[in-house]
Amino acid sequence: MQLRRIALLTALQCLAVPALGQAPRLTVESIFGSGEFDGDVTPVTWSSEPAYFSAIEQNGNTTDLYRVDARSGERQLLVRGVDLVPPGQSQPISIESYQFSMDRSKVLIFTNSVLVWRQNTKGEFYVWDFNRGRLTPISTESGLQQFAKFSPNGRYVGFVRDNNIFVTDLRSQRERQLTFDGDENIINGTSDWAYEEELGLRDAFRFSPDGKWVAFWRFDQSVIRTFYMLDNLSLYPELLPVRYPKAGEQNSAVQIGVVEVSSGETSWINLGPENDIYVARMDFAGSSDEIWLTRLNRHQNRLDLMLAEVGNGEARVIMTDTDHAWVNNSEPLWINGGRQFLFQSERDGYDQLFMFNREGSLVHKVTEAEWDVSTVHGVDERAGVVYFNGAGEGPLKSPLYQIELDGRNLTRISTASGTHAIQFNADFSMYVDSYSTAGVPPARTLHLSDGQIIRTISDNHELIAKIQRLGLEVPEFIEIPVGDGVMLNGYVIRPPDFDITRTYPVLMYVYGGPGSQTVRDSWGGTRYLWHQMLAQEGYMVASVDNRGTGSRGRDFKKITYQNLGRYEAADQIAAARFLGSQTFIDESRIGIWGWSYGGYMSLMSMFLGEDVFKAALSVAPVTDWRLYDTIYTERYMRTPRENPGGYDYGAPLNHADKLQGNLLVVHGTADDNVHVQNTIQLIQSLEEHGKQFDMRLYPNKTHSIAGTTTRVNLYTLFTEWLRENL
Repeated sequence: MQLRRIALLTALQCLAVPALGQAPRLTVESIFGSGEFDGDVTPVTWSSEPAYFSAIEQNGNTTDLYRVDARSGERQLLVRGVDLVPPGQSQPISIESYQFSMDRSKVLIFTNSVLVWRQNTKGEFYVWDFNRGRLTPISTESGLQQFAKFSPNGRYVGFVRDNNIFVTDLRSQRERQLTFDGDENIINGTSDWAYEEELGLRDAFRFSPDGKWVAFWRFDQSVIRTFYMLDNLSLYPELLPVRYPKAGEQNSAVQIGVVEVSSGETSWINLGPENDIYVARMDFAGSSDEIWLTRLNRHQNRLDLMLAEVGNGEARVIMTDTDHAWVNNSEPLWINGGRQFLFQSERDGYDQLFMFNREGSLVHKVTEAEWDVSTVHGVDERAGVVYFNGAGEGPLKSPLYQIELDGRNLTRISTASGTHAIQFNADFSMYVDSYSTAGVPPARTLHLSDGQIIRTISDNHELIAKIQRLGLEVPEFIEIPVGDGVMLNGYVIRPPDFDITRTYPVLMYVYGGPGSQTVRDSWGGTRYLWHQMLAQEGYMVASVDNRGTGSRGRDFKKITYQNLGRYEAADQIAAARFLGSQTFIDESRIGIWGWSYGGYMSLMSMFLGEDVFKAALSVAPVTDWRLYDTIYTERYMRTPRENPGGYDYGAPLNHADKLQGNLLVVHGTADDNVHVQNTIQLIQSLEEHGKQFDMRLYPNKTHSIAGTTTRVNLYTLFTEWLRENL
């Protein structure tokens, strides 16, 4: 411990730089209210033509669609926004998103969208025909549409309305209904709440490559009890219903159907005798004759990759991935004309790539590393290589790599340090790299597939210059010992006028959930700038990735299985004690804050940390895992009936009697994810034990407590509360 303290102290001393004049100061209003720190964050959209991007640009009150030469940046106007006037209307629509038909003769435009839980997935869709110069709605029936898409042959547009699937024949403009039982209980072609939130499934139907079939998810959520939120802003409060399966309760019954577009006849895939399952992913397996799908058991520790025949619905398991804890929600990457596939698995201790034959026999392990593969971007079959990001330089960075499919010649492609978000074009000849480092906003560059830079698309120079003028201290990455030989990654941000002879209060920022990371060599956005604002006010800010977080292998991540909160809180407490042992830190003024899982961690650390923390700020926390949803909670905890001890220990409301110090709890009353019920039950427990605390509710705000005015109010609350309580 003494050596580690000296190492940290020496590093901080080395960073001490004399202040050069008076730097501008950050404020809550400038960070969250002005938009001046937004920068250039517009993503690049590759075209199906490998040499081109496509882009929409605001032109007054309209949006234009452009084709952009990737190498030169030269633009060609494809669609003028003023021409996008629907039949019978006088005003043009705006392009929110778009999709080209495979032959690029048409573009499908999404507009007038509305929010559905997390994203704007309902709205209106129109087809712009380039040859005719005409805009046509995909439907003239009432009701908003979802997830519209062209069939691969370009003849149809399929979409979901009112939980049923429809297709419009673009030749005749006739609309046909393919499913008929959709209602508040039955969902076709989209997903229920839990699948959307925890498995990332929203668009839940797929066209076959020949356009003759539509495969789709069907959910029967009639067994799921309704959770009611309350809208108190109307004269008489209104109930807001959510079909929300809490841990240990019943899930939707799931089926996979295949409907023939021409006849409307539907057949069903045989998913096996076990009913309590999840179908996490599904699509056609390279041809129109077979479908692949991934079937997870309720515990999510077994994933079966299945192939099913279109027509008779017969299915077979071709590969199984298992784990004593949980398996990742991986999916196959088909290669060699569908004869083989790549699959990510942690079966050997780290997240690695394996190659299988179509019938499921293992060919070989493609990556043989003692570090995690993260994002797989695809396979260039002509070159025989697969591209991916990984933790080859440690968990803080994510370089781009390539490796040959036979497992030879692992090569790092990206040369810049930091974190890289990669977008390859259609033929893997070029990619766009959006990269950033700690304290430096992202830049966007275009590269050849070997990493050679072609041009800078956006250097974000205005925002970077503005950040530099602030004179901020770049976060310093450190390692913190927490016992048993475990070293945790962390960072510290010190005040600009740091003086080694003084002592400073510390605010620790935590998330800490399974597979997550807060300690990364990347730009941190507005939350990072708020942390820097606190540093300008004389606080040190620190963050530590506890056991259970990601990019350090299977064992480090899955030690928390069936014990959420136990190891993570112990690590945060140990890290706080270590920081408090430094001569320049005031050990009596250590605070911790977090949001969602981080709010949960703030409570657990505060309650179990005895007198380590003077203050804790908890936003939208889970306070008892029995109150959270099935898919997420049971993945890590099993059910309350199977693991009562784990649920009891991991519930902050069961430790409320241990509160010492100052506590602020914040929650949105329309949080459909972590219900405000969590905070209400915590309040009851705190009050029963005679504990004093502060609380703020944000009416009708969801889990993100979003909105410019709201965010300014929220972070002003945080700032003023910390000034008074830390």
